[in-house]
Amino acid sequence: MNSEAATVDRRVEARAALRKFVQGDIASLRVVLGLAVIWAIFQFQNDRFLSAENLTNLMLQITAVGLISIGVVFVLLLGEIDLSVGAVSGLAAAVMTVLNVQHGWSPYLAIVAGILVGTAIGLLQGGLFSRFGVPSFVVTLAGLLAWQGALLQVLGSTGSINITDPKITGLANTFYSDTVGWIFGAAVIATYAGVVLVTHRRKIAAGLEEGLASPLVKVGAVALVTIGVAAILNSDRGVPLALLVLLAFVFGMEYVAKRTRFGRHVYAVGGNAEAARRAGININRVRVAVFAIGGSMAAIGGILAASRLLAVNQNSGGSELLLLAIAGPVIAGTSLFGGRGAVWTALLGALVIGSISNGMDLLALSSAVKFMVTGGVLLLAVLIDAVARNQRQAAGRV
Repeated sequence: MNSEAATVDRRVEARAALRKFVQGDIASLRVVLGLAVIWAIFQFQNDRFLSAENLTNLMLQITAVGLISIGVVFVLLLGEIDLSVGAVSGLAAAVMTVLNVQHGWSPYLAIVAGILVGTAIGLLQGGLFSRFGVPSFVVTLAGLLAWQGALLQVLGSTGSINITDPKITGLANTFYSDTVGWIFGAAVIATYAGVVLVTHRRKIAAGLEEGLASPLVKVGAVALVTIGVAAILNSDRGVPLALLVLLAFVFGMEYVAKRTRFGRHVYAVGGNAEAARRAGININRVRVAVFAIGGSMAAIGGILAASRLLAVNQNSGGSELLLLAIAGPVIAGTSLFGGRGAVWTALLGALVIGSISNGMDLLALSSAVKFMVTGGVLLLAVLIDAVARNQRQAAGRV
């Protein structure tokens, strides 16, 4: 009887795990498995894909998209969309470059000015959306066109401006020694372990969790990934500053989203705006603040992209940047319907999208194929999100 009961319990646990997998409760596992498959396919097609040099290039390539996606995550948590983030990133980078190169501003002041441009645009668009009730899609679509025009106006007749200031170019072209890389890796592991331990103790105190198995597995997984990344990067040029900037923003904004009152308000408004309003939350203020975050992160991403490319031009912030910045978090599990997701999906999604783009570049596939494949992956992610949402709703009605 005991063995039969144990078998039944295991079957129940397996069905529960499968249900969580389908409903999106462990979406990160889906994405990690998908990423492993993507890497295996491209490595089979081209054995340079998993080389230290290419993986370092991949880390640099995803930085700008990842930073922009952090702001996109907050907007998606509201159940809204911001179609202007690509254009805002290009405009902010152009403002920084023009002030530094043509007007002699110090690199630090020029960078701050570029970020403030993004913040101001976010405040403006968020204010129009919340104050007048104009759909965010329409407001940001108008912004997409307007800020592209502003980019051309800022650049003037030159069309392209090279960046030569080492303080700006160093943002994406600075690499640290092996020793510094291992120190940063140890710091990441220790910080994450501390956060997990504190969370575990709080859950025990609230009677929500027992045992150390789950926390130990989480810390062990993060430790293995961190050690592996540090070893790979150190075997090439070292840990890049750009990656550290991205990780700092991911961890910092994840804390804001999950551990602060503002973050809880964002999830509440995205889950049910009317219920949030009845609970006393100033939903307009939350919406304006979220769009300001989106504009600021777009500007920061644009500045890192300009630093990596050593120039700004009329195409800065254009091409597929907007698609990638929105597609990444959605692919990694942030819902388009609002109220569900996490900031770290910006990093995981950027890895998936960046890996696909990088692998197709190594295979010398055409831009047409790249766009079709990326669009197909995004459509698949949206369909999975819709199915998971329907499953959760059906489960709630049972």
